[in-house]
Amino acid sequence: MTKLVIVESPTKARTIRNFLPQEYRVEASMGHIRDLPASASEIPPAYKGEPWSRLGVDVEHDFKPLYVVPSEKKKVVTQLRKLLKEADELILATDEDREGESIGWHLTQVLKPKVPVHRMVFHEITREAILQALQQTRDIDLNLVRAQEARRILDRLVGYTVSPLLWKKIAPRLSAGRVQSVAVRLLVQRERERRAFRAGTYWDLKALLNKRPDSPAHRFEAQLVSVGGVRVASGRDFDEATGQIAEGKEVLLLDQAAAEALRERLLQGVWRVTGVESREVERSPAPPFTTSTLQQEANRKLGLSAKETMRIAQSLYENGYITYMRTDSVHLSDQAIQAARRRVSELYGQEYLTRQPRRYRTQSKSAQEAHEAIRPAGDQMLPADQLPISGMERRLYELIWMRTVATQMANARLRFTTVTVEVDDAVFRASGRQVLFPGFFRAYVEGSDDPEAALENQEAPLPELAVGEEVDCRELEAVGHETKPPARYTEATLVKALEAEGIGRPSTYATIIDTILQRGYAFKQRKELVPTFTAFAVTALLEEHFFDLVDLNFTANMEQTLDDIAAGEKDWLEYLRQFYLGENGLENQVKTKEANIDPRTASAVNLDDLHAEVRIGQFGPYVARETNGDRVTAGLPPDLPPADLSDELVEQLLTQKSDGPHQLGTDPESGLPVYLKAGPYGPYVQLGDDDNGKGKPKRVGLLKGMEPEQVDLELALKLLSLPRTLGNHPETGKPVQAGVGRFGPYVVHDGKFASIKPPDHVLTIELPRALELLAQASTRRGRGSQQVIKELGEHPDGGVVQVLEGRYGPYVKHKRTNATIPKDVDPAEVTLEQALEWLAAKKASKKKTTRSRRKS
Repeated sequence: MTKLVIVESPTKARTIRNFLPQEYRVEASMGHIRDLPASASEIPPAYKGEPWSRLGVDVEHDFKPLYVVPSEKKKVVTQLRKLLKEADELILATDEDREGESIGWHLTQVLKPKVPVHRMVFHEITREAILQALQQTRDIDLNLVRAQEARRILDRLVGYTVSPLLWKKIAPRLSAGRVQSVAVRLLVQRERERRAFRAGTYWDLKALLNKRPDSPAHRFEAQLVSVGGVRVASGRDFDEATGQIAEGKEVLLLDQAAAEALRERLLQGVWRVTGVESREVERSPAPPFTTSTLQQEANRKLGLSAKETMRIAQSLYENGYITYMRTDSVHLSDQAIQAARRRVSELYGQEYLTRQPRRYRTQSKSAQEAHEAIRPAGDQMLPADQLPISGMERRLYELIWMRTVATQMANARLRFTTVTVEVDDAVFRASGRQVLFPGFFRAYVEGSDDPEAALENQEAPLPELAVGEEVDCRELEAVGHETKPPARYTEATLVKALEAEGIGRPSTYATIIDTILQRGYAFKQRKELVPTFTAFAVTALLEEHFFDLVDLNFTANMEQTLDDIAAGEKDWLEYLRQFYLGENGLENQVKTKEANIDPRTASAVNLDDLHAEVRIGQFGPYVARETNGDRVTAGLPPDLPPADLSDELVEQLLTQKSDGPHQLGTDPESGLPVYLKAGPYGPYVQLGDDDNGKGKPKRVGLLKGMEPEQVDLELALKLLSLPRTLGNHPETGKPVQAGVGRFGPYVVHDGKFASIKPPDHVLTIELPRALELLAQASTRRGRGSQQVIKELGEHPDGGVVQVLEGRYGPYVKHKRTNATIPKDVDPAEVTLEQALEWLAAKKASKKKTTRSRRKS
């Protein structure tokens, strides 16, 4: 008797196979096997003439979706059908959330099984969990399927109805999204706040004091808080819109002269302690990870994007190391609690263990069906050094392990001490912190979104001081401050904001942020998510004409409705009709408002305080201004934050456009001029004129960290010399060169590359060091010129799919088929599903080529 078990991925299938008897055949569906058409070419001929076919949803007949099996999934479906014919039972073991429920339902609709079908769900991939799940199978939950289907249809209706309007009114290739557009609006609102922000300046005094007798342990810092009974102004007292002290604030605003004069006066006074206050507090550990908090913490502590976090967590889950990573719950099972408590007792001792097991309750009303927090799988709570994992997988697992173990550790106890010191009519305050008992600090301290904030487990004790005691002033410094604009969102803070507002679901945040970046609505500047000028124009259009689509409350209510559908409390069809059809439905709104939207107005970016126009053109954003009756325009750099565009920068860009590029000098070898120019992708140097009659002149972009002001003729010529020959290889006699490519600086010899990383530099590296780098890279590559970047998992036809670095760049490989990775995709982030799609396309192109050759 054969039982066919279907899961989503080959890795998950391989792990589960280890736990099941031989009569179970475990196969992968490679994710969804069907979906709404992704393009016009996927629409079946029978439906191409239908007015709704472009949507892929028949809105006139109960929103019936048009599902198609993509070409790359047809072979998977054929294989599953074949295996099903040999099976006596079908078990759907897809993930336990709505998406997994939907994948299972689609499998039954396409495969049409004639054998018994059972739904098997589990929260972790361990032997115990899998065997237990086999004994507790159920039917497919159609409420969950309907909720997922309604979500998918809503996303399609919004995207495919509003996006064409953006193409017509602003620029091609733009997109709107049900959650995406709200997230973009949050970024834009914060950037507007930064642009409207006006900095305020204030001064205060910082004293370095010491208890007598002087010793390093007796020294402490104190901050000026008041003079003559009036509180000294601080950053919180300023109005962000004016840069002045906010109305109604009775504070003393010191400028530099006043601060310096006060300093001179206070140095002559007697410093005396006038107050000592001490209080003890307890800190409790943070709850175990949910999807959202894992994404936030991995971004803060490991620098991972939400997308990277979910990719690594997915791998850890599928290999059986952590529980399911898409969850809103902070609940821990009894098994997990007991395992964590054993580890605490073993590693830290009984005094670090809570007296009673600590349990957490999920506060969110919309917590989904996944029933437990993210934690190490199984009942052992194994540390990372006992698992076969390394690199970022190990670091993320350690983060999850530490957070889980910390939940069962005793509270930390701290003492906070505040000392008041007076000199003449001035009052200074010193604060100290002492850890009395570290408790869970021994294992884990939650990160902060404020990079300047100290971790709670860092001690900063004050010396023992008594009221009336005189102290000595070693240093007194006048310190100037400038108020800071509101911080831009990082991935961590955007995820936090979306969750707090009830926008989207944590399991979708990684995709949302990735889409925003890919569509050009934001870019990363360090960790900040900076909205683009295009994001400003799109957001302004939606706010004016389709406010509901970017309103936080409206979108949050939509999420709640989808939860109600999943719970069987609301009719999905009635909700779709209400949202899309009728006089106030989205379809009619777009039709009636389209004629009233002027493209010239829609493509303008309104920056009130700028004395120039900013517009979105066919080739990106640009600035324009009338000068002496002529309209002068200049492209805006793609990485320029809208809040940073000033009249001075506009003048610089327009002047550069009208006056031409800055000539640095003349190349002594060729006699050609050398220019420093600004292009759409940043500044670069160029040898010769554009119209030199000899083809495109040589251009080299500035290297990372270089500023245009630093570039002189000497540096420009060095850049233009790239790739430069360092000498010949002692073994082959062939040249060794240093240059800059798609993935950064490199050295190359005979087609074999090695990256140049700091402290080495492409402009200064010499032959001996280049030979060392090449030798190290050769050792890593092993056989030939192929360096395995990572293994993605098993191909449906058998065999491993790999990502490799080859002579001509990164590619994916399965047996004898190689497919190049697109230039805009990071090789380290390639998924198995992407690789299978590229490999299938490469195979198909090979077959076409072979057929055409035969015909000829």
